[in-house]
Amino acid sequence: MTLGSSIISKLFVWSRSVDFLDVGCGFGGLTVKLAELFPDKLTLALEIRAKVTEYVRLRIEALRAERPGQFQNVSALRTNAMRYLPHYFRKGQMTKMFFCFPDPQFKARLHRRRIVHTPLLAEYAYLLAPGGILYTITDVEELHEWHVEKCSSHPCFTRIPDSELASDPCVKAMTEETEEGKKVARGGGKKYVAVFRRKANEEVAVDNLFW
Repeated sequence: MTLGSSIISKLFVWSRSVDFLDVGCGFGGLTVKLAELFPDKLTLALEIRAKVTEYVRLRIEALRAERPGQFQNVSALRTNAMRYLPHYFRKGQMTKMFFCFPDPQFKARLHRRRIVHTPLLAEYAYLLAPGGILYTITDVEELHEWHVEKCSSHPCFTRIPDSELASDPCVKAMTEETEEGKKVARGGGKKYVAVFRRKANEEVAVDNLFW
């Protein structure tokens, strides 16, 4: 067991592996909704800001106190996902990963810091089980186009048609339950969703020019 996985194991009552990752969870709106929607799955919220992580932790504790026996399947961890994600999880462990309203990093010289980027997609593909789902949502159209371009051009991912998303409760949750999503709705803004499936290993064909 790695140090990272040892830390994760102490966050949950259940001695099971994490299924869902809410990367850059903000104030935890999606995180707690996922815990409600999928009581038999373990959801972990990741956040780099200490005070925000503590807020989410206390939010989960309050929900556990209000509803005994519930919300034992969710927790929060402060970490830098862009640097340390592979230290915490096994290959193919995740079935869903969420990237909701990430920092757009508008300046061109900062695009390499975007959380959805070609080098990091290799890590996400490693962590996602074949058939696993990578969800993105933003209110910045240019960033949405970036998500579509980077994920669609990656050999391990294929985009799920928008026509298939209406039946996915996770899409509804990340659109309506995140605090940032609610803020965008109040301001009359638009939300851009793109969802991708991790291909089965035998479907992955890597062009030499890709690398």
